[in-house]
Amino acid sequence: MEKSKTGVLLVNVGTPDSPETVDVWKYLRQFLMDGRIIDIPYWRRLLLVNLIIAPFRAPKSAREYQKIWSEKGSPLMYHSCNFRDSVQQQLGDNFIVSLAMRYQNPSIESALEMLRQQRPSSIVIFPLFPQYASATVGSVHEKVMQVVQKWPEIPKLRFIDSFYDHPRMIQTIACLGKQHFDQAGYDHILFTFHGLPERQIRKGNPDCFGDPNCCDEIHAGNHSCYRAQCYATSRSLAEALDLEDGDYTVSFQSRLGKDPWIQPYTDDVLGALAAKGVKKILAFSPSFVADCLETTIEVGEEYHEMFMELGGEDLQLVESLNDHPQWVETAREIILEND
Repeated sequence: MEKSKTGVLLVNVGTPDSPETVDVWKYLRQFLMDGRIIDIPYWRRLLLVNLIIAPFRAPKSAREYQKIWSEKGSPLMYHSCNFRDSVQQQLGDNFIVSLAMRYQNPSIESALEMLRQQRPSSIVIFPLFPQYASATVGSVHEKVMQVVQKWPEIPKLRFIDSFYDHPRMIQTIACLGKQHFDQAGYDHILFTFHGLPERQIRKGNPDCFGDPNCCDEIHAGNHSCYRAQCYATSRSLAEALDLEDGDYTVSFQSRLGKDPWIQPYTDDVLGALAAKGVKKILAFSPSFVADCLETTIEVGEEYHEMFMELGGEDLQLVESLNDHPQWVETAREIILEND
């Protein structure tokens, strides 16, 4: 009798089906209507998203997507597809690897159905977000449970919640950065992470922000805190890159709305660094495993232009993990550790 296989569901955040405004609108609406993304009452979220955010943001975002779109589609999609295929090859025939996007296509429902039809003995749920956040990993886990609870037979499920300090992932990011060290001398290293509203951090970690040193180490009280995990990733990368404390800065980007988000904000940090006379910055985006709008455009273009206007000479973005062979091997290790 043939041995049952293990299913693997890789999940990234998502991308519009095309860079046209109508598809970007659909993507933004599904994304922003997730109660874990904008955590306010449904009726307020409905009005905010449909009457204010999506109508104004969709055309602008569509223009940005058009800059990075190619014949292969959006970078996040084709990098994720290449990554899926490479992970499948690494794991071999005893595994079935499927790719889903939390928002838009391929959907979590369709990817899970593909796995279900092959009757796996267990399924490893692997959200492709190094640091845990309710808005990313938590949202993926919630959606998966909504889907599988309707199945007549539910296989064993294993949920990966973070891999922010996995040694091989850290090593791979560091190797990508060191390639740029050989090209030019940089005055400063910037680790810029996607931001979150402070209120979302406090929901899971009420004591966060009360102590300025609360994220200096991972402990029982903050082991699932996004902010603490971001700083832990930065410390591990600094060690791998042989950096001293003054050689690098941690910051947070992509804030939306007027509520306070995790600080320091990346744009404020760039201003402060420029004022100190820093001329060349090497920027990492360690909360993203695949290049996307937030890396290529926000960091690689917008922050680059901002820094130039402030008197800087260069801000170089380090490419994301994408489908780098060492990252594929890292993913294999993480999956086998959770099989």
